Amino acid sequence: MANIQRALLSVSDKTGLVAFAQTLAEAGIELISTGGTANTLREAGLAVKDISEHTGFPEMLDGRVKTLHPKVHGGLLYIRGNTTHEAAVKTHGIQPIDLVVVNLYPFEQTVARPDVSLHDAIENIDIGGPSMLRSAAKNHESVTVVVDPADYAAVAEQIKASGNTTLELRRTLAARVFARTAAYDTAIATHFGKAFSSQSAVFTPPPALVVSAPLVQPLRYGENPHQAAALYGRFQEYFHQLHGKELSYNNILDLTAAASLIAEFNDDPPTLAILKHTNPCGVGQGGDLREAWDKAFATDRQAPFGGIIAVNRTLDGTCAEAIAEIFSEVIVAPDFSPEALTVLQKKKNLRLLKVLKSPLEAELLDVRSVGAGSFLLQQRDAKATSRPDLKIVTRRQPTEAELRAMLFGWRVVKHVKSNAIVYAAADRTLGVGAGQMSRVDASRIAVWKAGEAGLALKGSVVCSDAFFPFADGLIAAAEAGSTAAIQPGGSVRDAEVIAAADERGVAMAFTGMRHFRH
Repeated sequence: MANIQRALLSVSDKTGLVAFAQTLAEAGIELISTGGTANTLREAGLAVKDISEHTGFPEMLDGRVKTLHPKVHGGLLYIRGNTTHEAAVKTHGIQPIDLVVVNLYPFEQTVARPDVSLHDAIENIDIGGPSMLRSAAKNHESVTVVVDPADYAAVAEQIKASGNTTLELRRTLAARVFARTAAYDTAIATHFGKAFSSQSAVFTPPPALVVSAPLVQPLRYGENPHQAAALYGRFQEYFHQLHGKELSYNNILDLTAAASLIAEFNDDPPTLAILKHTNPCGVGQGGDLREAWDKAFATDRQAPFGGIIAVNRTLDGTCAEAIAEIFSEVIVAPDFSPEALTVLQKKKNLRLLKVLKSPLEAELLDVRSVGAGSFLLQQRDAKATSRPDLKIVTRRQPTEAELRAMLFGWRVVKHVKSNAIVYAAADRTLGVGAGQMSRVDASRIAVWKAGEAGLALKGSVVCSDAFFPFADGLIAAAEAGSTAAIQPGGSVRDAEVIAAADERGVAMAFTGMRHFRH
């Protein structure tokens, strides 16, 4: 295959551009360029031909039309060695373009700005760039295409060695181009789908689910060592790892669950949550985080081993010293005091993550793969419950302490796998039963856990993520010591459950909202 003769360079990100172009020039490759890219290369002393000189047609419409020309796309797409193609380009005076270096207008960065205007978003839709990239990638048998400055070194090395690139490298680069243009189009579709959608509160499913997320990092393995895995998306916009070894697949599942739970308490007094396998095993509040830790840890002294800890304010040294007495996998906090870092960084395997943005600020949609090439899309369970939302359905009204315990436990049970039961006081969990096939079994486990921890349930509030289908669950909670209950209501046997509560002097509130978590 002949050496590369001609390269077209048009980039927004000029990282490494000049050094790479110098390598091309030294190899005798003619440089064609556009606008700001051409200016940058000339300022570096390189000879550059303007795209308008190459095509014989001026840039127009404020630069919207400059590379959309047969002398560009013909030079990229014609099949070298094909007699018909060779004759056509000769007839029309089309010269080969053997190397394309393009990265796109910064659309994603532009629309990430909270104040972005519709005009700015539209003007940052690149048209010519993706077109050139696709043309070059389609004809990668003959054309080298570079969309990422990280690939300059590999291309430069091969050009220095042989004057061209290998087919293996061209195939790799072409695949990256198609991935990048797909991601770019997805970003555009997503932004304008939201911008042009109805402002109605009613959720309207999009006609197609378009998902594109950049690779953040490969992971050692998935849930188990025999499963390959990787992390994609905008994780690093929300979390910054300060210390510890690389995060695992399970760490990421757990810490994002922990961050979502603790975000429910952002405006509360010092609050600390301990999670294991995405389930809360203890949540506590206090005058400081050390007191909150004591209450959360007291709920279950076994499960927190190897768990995830999340706090709603800067982690201080006193609390850090208490946490350091057990083995934890990850601690998530808005920040860490210097004293806390000194204590915790002695543990080389403990991951410390700073929350940069609340998970509540993220996309309000959940996407889940269900196999068979299918996905589920739903609105995130983000609705909060406050006192005005509660409907007291029993003769006895809850006390102030019971009301506070209801609202505290209700925020926790929302994050427990169904069937879920939480026994709570106004500032702490007392027993948690998660993920059982029967609601009564979940209650039994929560009662047993409280007993194992030596915590009395007398005067507690029982919180159920879904309605009690029968009175037996409410009766069991009352027998365990609960004096109040909070649940969604909505069972055909609500009247029986209310009657059972009245018979036992239990105050009960309906929220009208279920919180199943599968």
